[in-house]
Amino acid sequence: MFIPHTDADRTAMLKTIGIDKLENLFIDVPARYRFPALNLPPALTEMEASAELQTIAQVNESVHELACFLGAGVYNHYVPAAVDAMIRRGEFLTAYTPYQPELSQGTLQAIFEYQSNIAALTGMEVCNASHYDGATAVAEAVNMAHANFRGKRLKIILSPGLHPQYRQTARTYAEGSEIVFLGDDLRADLQAGPEQLIPLIDQDTALVIVQYPDFFGRVYDYTKVAEAAHAMGALLAVSVNPIALGLLKPPGFMDADIVTGEGQPLGIPLSFGGPYLGLFATKKEYVRKMAGRLAGETVDNRGQRAYVLTLTAREQHIRREKATSNICTNQGLMALASTVYLSLLGKNGLRQVAELCFHKAHYAAQAISALHGYFLWSATPFFDEFVIQTPKPVSEINDVLLDHDILGGYDLSHDYPSLDRHMLIAVTEMNTREDIDQLVEVLTEVSDG
Repeated sequence: MFIPHTDADRTAMLKTIGIDKLENLFIDVPARYRFPALNLPPALTEMEASAELQTIAQVNESVHELACFLGAGVYNHYVPAAVDAMIRRGEFLTAYTPYQPELSQGTLQAIFEYQSNIAALTGMEVCNASHYDGATAVAEAVNMAHANFRGKRLKIILSPGLHPQYRQTARTYAEGSEIVFLGDDLRADLQAGPEQLIPLIDQDTALVIVQYPDFFGRVYDYTKVAEAAHAMGALLAVSVNPIALGLLKPPGFMDADIVTGEGQPLGIPLSFGGPYLGLFATKKEYVRKMAGRLAGETVDNRGQRAYVLTLTAREQHIRREKATSNICTNQGLMALASTVYLSLLGKNGLRQVAELCFHKAHYAAQAISALHGYFLWSATPFFDEFVIQTPKPVSEINDVLLDHDILGGYDLSHDYPSLDRHMLIAVTEMNTREDIDQLVEVLTEVSDG
C-alpha cells in the first residue's frame, strides 16, 4: 500500500492542530469502540490479490460461456469494439457533467448528437441527456406529468404490460404524495390489449403509461390510447425498447407525449446490472417541464458553431424550488456509448439488427411451441421476446438448461402469480441457429422426462 504522508508530515500536521499523537483524534470515541479487533485474513501482495480475485470471478458464468435467452428488460446484444475504444478516451472517460459548458465543447457536442439520435429514433421533438435507467425514466415521466398539471390531476394509469420494476419504481418515487396509480391490477386479463385501459381514463387522469413492445414482447399500436387520453386532456407515455424502433413504427407517430426507455441495448454491455441509460424524449411544448440536461447548438461571437446547456435553471441550478425533479446526474458516458453505437450502425444497420432479433425470435417460438407440453401464450404479434407456457415449473426447467450451458428465460411467476409455469424467452442477434436448436432439444428432453 502506498501511504503518501511521511512521519515528519504527520508530526507537523498533529502539531498544527495542537495534539501529540494520532490516537488523540479519537479521544471522544468510547475506548471499547476505538480499535476493535478485525477478523481479517493476512495481507496479500498485489500479485496474490489479483490471482485471488480472478479465481473468484471465474466462478461466475456469463453470456460469454452460456447461450443466453434471458431478457426481461436487459438484452445480450453485440457491442462493436469501437464503442469501448471511444468511451475509454481520457477526455470522455474522466469528464464530469459540465458546469462550465463553454469549456466542455466536446462533451456538449456528444450530448447534442445523442439527443439528436434519440429524437430521430423515437419520432419526438426533444430529448434530454439523460436518466439513470429505464425505470427512473418512467418515474420521471410521472413527475413531469404531475408538474404539467400543477398537481391538479392525480391519476396515473399503468399498463399491466409495463415492466414490473418500472411500475415499482414509479410508485416508490410517488410514495407519500397524493398520486394514485391504477390499471395494473394483476387480477385483470393479462391477455387483453391496451384497449382495456381506455375506460379508466377520465378528467382526473394525468398520464397513461404503456410499453412498446410490452413486457411480454407483444407489439401494439397505441394510437387509439393516445386519442382517448388526449380526449380527456391527459398525456400518453410510451416506454420503448430502442432496438425495436429500428423496425417498428416510432411512438411519436402514434402521437405519444413522452417516450422513455432503457438504453442498455444501444451498445452498453450487461455488466451485471449497470450502469445503464434512461432515455427520455417529449414534445417541444413540454420541454420546460422535462428534468435532466439539454444541450443546444448555437454560434459564438465569431460566428462559429458552439454548444451550450439550455434551460438549465431547473433542478440543479437557481430555481430549485420550481424543479420537476431532483435528478441532476447525466449518464454521460453511457449516452456517449449509445451515440457511438448508433453512429456505427446507422439507419440500415440498426434495422438489420432489429430484423435479426425479430426473425430469430419467431424461429424459436415456432420451434418451441411445436413441442409437446409447450404452448405460445399469446397470438399477438411480438418482436424479440415471447411467452411460453411450460409443462413444468420454470425454475426446474432453467436448472436443466443451465446444466447444458444455456441461460433460460425469465420466470414470470415472480411478478405475475397467474402466470405460473410461464417463461419469457428473449432472442437477439447473438443467438445462433445452433443455440436455438440446442434450446429446443433440451426443452424436448425436459418435456419427455
